[in-house]
Amino acid sequence: MPCTPHIAIQREDFDAATEVARLTRGRADIGAVVTFQGLCRDEAGQLAALELEHYPGMAEAEIRRIADEAAARWPLQGLTVIHRYGLIPAGGNIVLVAAASPHRHAAFDAASFLMDFLKTRAPFWKREHRADGSHGQWVEATAADDEAQGRWTPFTAR
Repeated sequence: MPCTPHIAIQREDFDAATEVARLTRGRADIGAVVTFQGLCRDEAGQLAALELEHYPGMAEAEIRRIADEAAARWPLQGLTVIHRYGLIPAGGNIVLVAAASPHRHAAFDAASFLMDFLKTRAPFWKREHRADGSHGQWVEATAADDEAQGRWTPFTAR
């Protein structure tokens, strides 16, 4: 039976260690936890922050669909996805994916799958806030992001 993913879209910061502890607390059947923690890069000092916007409800539904797909594909015993919105300073946390499984390969694959689809499918809009005070462009998924997502077979739920 697939696990029920924990999904959170929030303005507040998160602590990855706390989330992993929550995922594994009281569990002796988990053999591996793979985490991905996405941070806001400063782009060699040019970027002060990223502003992330989303439609409440829509973003959570899409992330839940992606997470449910991962839980159906791999034998996961726990899955946490946290995505932040708002103004995130350079060095700040943006996203956390934590996948728990009896074996490392499933945890690695599930976390990688999730990040590839979050980068290309999750409805977030990112705007650059430059270090000089100006506003940069809205950031879109890159061709490399699309290529990474394309290595997975299509969603079974679509």
